[in-house]
Amino acid sequence: MRAKHSIRGGLAALWLVVGASAATLEQLSLADLVTKSTAIVRGTVQGSSVSVSGAVIYTHYTIRVSEQLKLSASSAATVEVVLPGGKANGVVQRFAGVPQFQAGDEYVFFLWTGASGRTQLTGLTQGLFAVGTPGAANPVLTRGASQEAMLDARTHRPVQSPALSMTLAQLRSQIASVLPGANP
Repeated sequence: MRAKHSIRGGLAALWLVVGASAATLEQLSLADLVTKSTAIVRGTVQGSSVSVSGAVIYTHYTIRVSEQLKLSASSAATVEVVLPGGKANGVVQRFAGVPQFQAGDEYVFFLWTGASGRTQLTGLTQGLFAVGTPGAANPVLTRGASQEAMLDARTHRPVQSPALSMTLAQLRSQIASVLPGANP
């Protein structure tokens, strides 16, 4: 009898991980990303660590902030971004729409901090733009087309998320047009 419960528990945990990896994302416009984010920063990945909560592994990335494009309540020199998935105790978990970072990678991060205090990417891969020439004053920022299932927020119909490319100056201008009083 005990083995039967153990098998059911294992199957339930497997379903949780497999089911969670097949999530459908809501497509967010650039304006949506700006308004829904509690902070937008340009920064470099410094390193990572993992934690486990229940059956889910989380990767905690330390980001050294070089510029704040949308100010948050905190203007810290670093921010910790927590994403589901990672490797702990010999187990690897991956989730749809969740990027993986390497130390030294530079991005513009659209971030959201919830009531739990965890800071996450707004819209997962939608809220992440790679910096084309790290350290440049006005680099080209790119975001690849999303490979995850995505729905239009208004019609709830499947849509494709296109790749985006713009300069940092263009992004600053877009942020300023969405947030009155923001410095472009």
